[in-house]
Amino acid sequence: MVFVNLTDFSFYTELQPWAQAALGLALLALLALAVRLALQQVLFHFVRAWRNALPAMGWAQIIWHDHVLLRIAKISPSLVVQLGIHWVEHLPPQATQAIGNIAAAFTIYHVVRVVAELLNEINAAHDRHDGPKATRTHSIKSYVQLGKLMATIVGVLLVVATIMDRSPLLLLSGLGAASAILMLVFKDTIMSFVAGVLLSSNDMLRVGDWIEMPQVGADGFVVDIALHTVKVQNWDKTMTTIPTWRLMSDSYKNWRGMFESGGRRIRRSLPIDAHSIHQLTDTERQRLSAMPLLQAYWDNPLFGADPSQSSNLAAFKAYAQAYLIAHPGVHKAPNMFMLVRTMEPTPMGVPLELFCYTATTVWVEYEAIQGQIFDHLISMLPQFGLCLYQRSSDYNQHYPSPP
Repeated sequence: MVFVNLTDFSFYTELQPWAQAALGLALLALLALAVRLALQQVLFHFVRAWRNALPAMGWAQIIWHDHVLLRIAKISPSLVVQLGIHWVEHLPPQATQAIGNIAAAFTIYHVVRVVAELLNEINAAHDRHDGPKATRTHSIKSYVQLGKLMATIVGVLLVVATIMDRSPLLLLSGLGAASAILMLVFKDTIMSFVAGVLLSSNDMLRVGDWIEMPQVGADGFVVDIALHTVKVQNWDKTMTTIPTWRLMSDSYKNWRGMFESGGRRIRRSLPIDAHSIHQLTDTERQRLSAMPLLQAYWDNPLFGADPSQSSNLAAFKAYAQAYLIAHPGVHKAPNMFMLVRTMEPTPMGVPLELFCYTATTVWVEYEAIQGQIFDHLISMLPQFGLCLYQRSSDYNQHYPSPP
């Protein structure tokens, strides 16, 4: 049995040149693998410990995330091959150049992956609301996607230039001649990015906004703002995808101002039958005077002193106005208008419009308050000798007498 002394390197010189080159490549590959494992252990042991010792919600928690550290460790094998290939003896110059270029291309590829992973972690931290100055509403996904796209384009150019052993500037000069084609290919990307920047800088759209865009069938909350698309979850739980650039070229309604104001508008009319409108009689005035909500109306010299100046519709408007003022669910802020007015008579009756704001923006509570207001006012119409207009072929006109 023949034993080889591993400490004696004389056997290496006795090998054929091709065997020396093959052994050198094998040793270089093993060295690259060992460096990667060693670097990975160092990064995950020491860097992770240093990162965990820092305050939470900082840049270090994002930049030195485990996923980023793993991508950084993957750069080392190709970098070792790229630097060590020239030390392999008896390797043809063409093979040395080719292997070096391929290793450099893999290095560029992994660097691009590191940048992409870092951008992903920044976006994920922003979505979790635990990144630096992260907000709940402003999306950075479009910027992240654009950054990844630009990094990929630059990476592809550098990889191609490295494999072809040409200067990247030469490729860029060739792309300049094809700029018109590139503009056509990336037209939607460029338009969407510009639209996204304008929407973000002017604070025109946020994640969580309720928007209406009938031309694309969107009516619901914005759930995602990306580079190319904006996703809207409609009230029927369907999803509408809108190209980002259309939000700048077309109009849409954003209900964010309503939520921020704290009040939601009520604007609805009661069609009063014109035949039921009349001047108040002494009996009606005496009976309505007992209503607490009408005390201010009767104390007004214009109406209290001259009975001919008051009608049952005018008294009901005053009652409706006082009822809105006293209602706890109606907003009383100075900028929240409150108005009860008579609109122009129509063939469908005399519209009595109520214009006010609820003290809540929650849809269910808003509908409950609105229903309560109109249920009460409709039920009070007979007290004023009024009735709603109702068009029906078998409708028997009956105007209730005051009780």
